[in-house]
Amino acid sequence: MILAWLLIIPLLGGLLAWPADRITPMLPRAISLATLLLELGLILPLVHGSGAAILSAPSPITSGRWLATFDASWIPTLGISIRLDLDGLSWLLIVLTTIIGLFAVIVSWREIDHSTGFFHANLLWSLAGSIGVFLALDLFLFFFFWEVMLVPMYFIIAIWGHEHRRRAAIKFFLFTQGSGLLMLLSILALAFLHQRQTGVLTFDYVTLLASQPTGRLGTLIMLGFFIAFLVKLPSFPVHIWLPDTHTEAPTAGSVILASILLKTAGYGLMRFAVPLFTAAAHHIAPIAMALGTISIFYGAILAYGQSDLKKLVAYSSISHMGFVLIGIYSFNALAWQGAVILMIAHGVSTGALFITVGSIQHRLHTRDLTRMGGLWTDLPRLSSFGTFFVVASMGLPGLGNFVGEFLILRGVYAVSPTIAILAAIGLIPAALYSLIAIQRAFHGEANAKRGTHDFGTRETAMMLALGAAVIWLGIDPQPVLKIAAPSIAVLLPITHAAAIPATRRGT
Repeated sequence: MILAWLLIIPLLGGLLAWPADRITPMLPRAISLATLLLELGLILPLVHGSGAAILSAPSPITSGRWLATFDASWIPTLGISIRLDLDGLSWLLIVLTTIIGLFAVIVSWREIDHSTGFFHANLLWSLAGSIGVFLALDLFLFFFFWEVMLVPMYFIIAIWGHEHRRRAAIKFFLFTQGSGLLMLLSILALAFLHQRQTGVLTFDYVTLLASQPTGRLGTLIMLGFFIAFLVKLPSFPVHIWLPDTHTEAPTAGSVILASILLKTAGYGLMRFAVPLFTAAAHHIAPIAMALGTISIFYGAILAYGQSDLKKLVAYSSISHMGFVLIGIYSFNALAWQGAVILMIAHGVSTGALFITVGSIQHRLHTRDLTRMGGLWTDLPRLSSFGTFFVVASMGLPGLGNFVGEFLILRGVYAVSPTIAILAAIGLIPAALYSLIAIQRAFHGEANAKRGTHDFGTRETAMMLALGAAVIWLGIDPQPVLKIAAPSIAVLLPITHAAAIPATRRGT
């Protein structure tokens, strides 16, 4: 029942926060903060309470050794149930969601100054949808939560965004909803195919694992999942919604989008697109890895050419998530471990970067790098944190992003040295745009005298916590790797290069 409460609490919190601003604008903020602290208090003990099981169980699905489960009938006539299951992979991502949600509430404390109740309701509902995505093991329920997390984000962008917010919100909605429709069609096709084979209509994930459609039909069904997750990741060439959405979204919206919503796509590829369609996934793996490699270069090169600091960070996300894509479709256990670490580290470091950019915009009323310069003189704490998270995102050794990228490249090299070498070369333009952003924003001469305030105690404490997380992931990633390992052992069909077809081993 505790998994049901993980969903009910943020949904109820949103309902309470919506009308609360009629009493005082501070009340919705306090409700959101209390809701997420309660959520964190529920999720954190689960891994410790069943720690021995998750750290030793080789197969959560086949052995049934989950951290927690919940199963209730929903629409039995159609074979739809409310099945929620928590394993190490989903636990890590739910903890990330809750913690980033807390920081999103804190960063919006002063930025959101109208309709605060409705804003915090949408924020909590979007987080609830994301948590549902990480828990649902009924495919229809998964799709339901996939849609639930998108609609509140549309309102966050359209109502509290910047100048061109409505256009960006519509673009975001059309891309994500259109790709979501493809996934729904694939879910229905998979369920009906299983019904034709067994006479039982069900959307249960574990049951449908046995279907494994092959051939052209399997590839077509799999593509619905693949395209939906590729759009949300995002990957070239279906990424064009992301830069405008990030640019126009409020700071909290950008943080949630980059740190959480993008990770639902990586999770979806690991949990659904690969295990449900093993043969089809191997069939399109060369294409997926090629798209991931293109994304690494494409995102980095476009980030290099940006003068808008927020767009620079947005394009960098495309580059970073390209590493996740090649890691997943290398079918290598080490690369999958790296993908998990990188998703978490990217969620923390990029969330911190968007907080920094939002803070700069709030103080200077611009995101234009050509109008910055010399910020270190006027805003030393903001500039020092900004520099730290830029180099963390760049993949500085000793920090979390480096560990994720290194494990991915090491795992991919065992499968395709060519792809690994190309991806490693893609780190060069990443270093260039990172160093240029640091130079233009924080160093040099100030364009004008700025009578503005530096990070205060609240903002400094928030950035220190995020920085500590990035350092911890870089110095001691082993606890995260241990928690994720049993899930990866089950979800990954082939875990070593020797089992990969020769055509995909590279040169």
